[in-house]
Amino acid sequence: MPRFWNKYAIMKKKTSRLDTIKMLVSSQEIGSQEELLNALWKEGFNLTQATLSRDLKQLKVAKATNSSGKYVYVLPNDIMYHRQTSEKKVGKMMMHSGFISLTFSKNLAVIRTRPGYASSIAYDIDNENYPGILGTIAGDDTILLIMAEDETRTSIRSFLKRVIPDA
Repeated sequence: MPRFWNKYAIMKKKTSRLDTIKMLVSSQEIGSQEELLNALWKEGFNLTQATLSRDLKQLKVAKATNSSGKYVYVLPNDIMYHRQTSEKKVGKMMMHSGFISLTFSKNLAVIRTRPGYASSIAYDIDNENYPGILGTIAGDDTILLIMAEDETRTSIRSFLKRVIPDA
């Protein structure tokens, strides 16, 4: 197997793990790394506390008090978050990509996402190496997509539907 393939597989695994952490933190009241490690294990991820700590730092996860005064993990820009009341498996929740909308302006497109999703969606778009897309710039909940001059909006929409199922 080529060397770059292993690196790509590791990045995909990390991206999937980071997405799972975001889903767990946004859907459950998790107060410690031990609780989060257990939840990740139930989702099929086996990692060390040190790796989890680096992931939390990369995602800029913080702790905030919930309505009962307990400190729980929260995503950035989501201190006043709303949690789902029914527990669901992360796999089911991840069937929704976080995509909200797509708007075009000349050879630019703006993709709106739920908070924390833009970078992973932009990563997936960039890794497809679609020739009609020159590149993306991602924030927390917005992606700027730069299209090639001769690219049509229809072809970009078709491509994005392959990458983002609910686009």
